[in-house]
Amino acid sequence: MTEGVFSLNDELTSRTRRRRMKAVVLAGGRGARLAPYTSVLPKPLMPIGDRSILELVLGQLAACGITDVTLCVGYLSHLIEAVLRNRTDDSVQIEYTREPEALGTAAPLRLVEGLDSTFIAMNGDVLTNLDFNALLRHHRRNRNLVTIATHDRQIQIDYGVLHLGVNGRRNQVRAYVEKPGMTSTVSMGIYVIEPEALLHIPPVGYFDFPDLIHALLKAGKSVGAYRYDGLWFDIGRREDYERAASAWAAAEAEAAEVAESSSAEADVAVGVD
Repeated sequence: MTEGVFSLNDELTSRTRRRRMKAVVLAGGRGARLAPYTSVLPKPLMPIGDRSILELVLGQLAACGITDVTLCVGYLSHLIEAVLRNRTDDSVQIEYTREPEALGTAAPLRLVEGLDSTFIAMNGDVLTNLDFNALLRHHRRNRNLVTIATHDRQIQIDYGVLHLGVNGRRNQVRAYVEKPGMTSTVSMGIYVIEPEALLHIPPVGYFDFPDLIHALLKAGKSVGAYRYDGLWFDIGRREDYERAASAWAAAEAEAAEVAESSSAEADVAVGVD
């Protein structure tokens, strides 16, 4: 590049370095559906292999260059702090915001300081290999106030479903489908948010992300979706957790196998030269 000429890429890189991306991880819930596990352990600390879900989340944020993280904690927060205090150094700077009571998933954001630019908010029990940088690029390109990472989820209905008639034939069966499946686009529990969206969170009381999205849509604000078809698990129930732990271990083993194979090929190439 010609000396003294400052390209657009240089400008974007410079801005990124001046202002680090911030992430807020919501880790204050009780995880009642995972009882009795969560009677003694907060859901974000449930183990996946030799690490907790929350440690995996922090590692993935760090891998995408997101190292400024605030954890919103409540239930059994002392255990979360103890585990993270002893983790290996991964360059992530963690601050804690303590919820005085259960506030829902969106209301804790009003307690977090420094949310004056685009930031990521996510549940602390999400297992995914989502590229957060790709999500951020999509959000900025579409100029949304909030972008929701989404996944198509197959939902199995465990009953025979009847299709009935209409009007005067409402008691007549038109079709019978045994245990059908249906696909729905669901939230992954990961959001990119502009500071303006926080103005729609009430100053007090319980408030969930669905409440925030409803408020934004009612106000005519732009809420976008980022479709992702890669690995994603919501650790909501015992069977979800067990399936996620097994699948994650298999995915990590496959990735290690691919890395080992690539390393062996590289060694052979060097030897040939």
